[in-house]
Amino acid sequence: MVTGRSAEGPERQNPRLAWAELLRLPALFTVPGDALAGAAATGARPDSRTLLAIGSSLCLYQAGMALNDWADRAEDATERPHRPLPSGRIRPAAALTAACALTGAGLAVAARAGRPVLTIAAPLAVTVWAYDLALKHTPAGPAAMAAARALDLLLGAASTTGHLREALPSAALLGTHTLAVTAVSRQETQGGSSLAPLTALATTVLLGRLLAHRPTATRPPAGPGEAARHGLPGIRPDALAPMARHRRCRRSGPTRPAADALSTALAAAYAATAARPYLHAALNPSPPLTQRAVGGGIRATIPLQAALTARSGAGLTALFIAGLAPLGRRFGRKVSVT
Repeated sequence: MVTGRSAEGPERQNPRLAWAELLRLPALFTVPGDALAGAAATGARPDSRTLLAIGSSLCLYQAGMALNDWADRAEDATERPHRPLPSGRIRPAAALTAACALTGAGLAVAARAGRPVLTIAAPLAVTVWAYDLALKHTPAGPAAMAAARALDLLLGAASTTGHLREALPSAALLGTHTLAVTAVSRQETQGGSSLAPLTALATTVLLGRLLAHRPTATRPPAGPGEAARHGLPGIRPDALAPMARHRRCRRSGPTRPAADALSTALAAAYAATAARPYLHAALNPSPPLTQRAVGGGIRATIPLQAALTARSGAGLTALFIAGLAPLGRRFGRKVSVT
């Protein structure tokens, strides 16, 4: 839906605008931060494989958007008749074809990035399709969406060092946020209980507090001698080189006080973006306020990704992610994501 314009105007007949609505163009700005936060969690700088992971993620995200509208076309005909499929601006067969093509493209790009990335992209694609076709309207729906976001972050970790363990805490925090937003979105068309937005508000406050505290890094023993003093097995000299590069990457960003200040500021931005609309929806769970709460939760994804990245010590990458928020708002004034 184009804001501020008549539904009968020529803008509604623009096929490019219809596809921008179907693929949720403004929401695409929330995608790159997943892979970048995952790469930062491993302590490695983003590289060409990280860019490929982002490309794969964008394709799979758009596939999910097209498939979502195809699966919900009958429901949208009643509740969202302005959407591209029920309004007749895009044929259902075209949307399904786009979903299949984008899924294939996402997996092909992931394969180009390497087997570790494809190993994450494949279950991510399965989760996207399972959510849209089977799980969305079941109690497992929010958990499936949360799993998809968490896997998307792990896609970035797989593209760098291939070690996922270090990225699991960040993936869990991002998944928790997504779980809360999705739970609220289930009642955005008809309103409902205050429980979901109230729970989402409490989740946002908790995540904001966690994000404001940078985890303490654990330094591996410097060599066989120090390892022996700690009762650990010795480390081969050739195994120390990746660790040294790992530490250099973490030191290449802002100093510790500056990084902590940046993490705190981004955590506050995250909480401020999501908390207020959640509170309004909790006080009055009407459809308009619930929809605003969902929009606030989606917008808060970017400062959350940036805070996770800054928390991992990658300050410059965090600032880049944060800079995607105004771009998303700019496009959001022209294209609706609801």
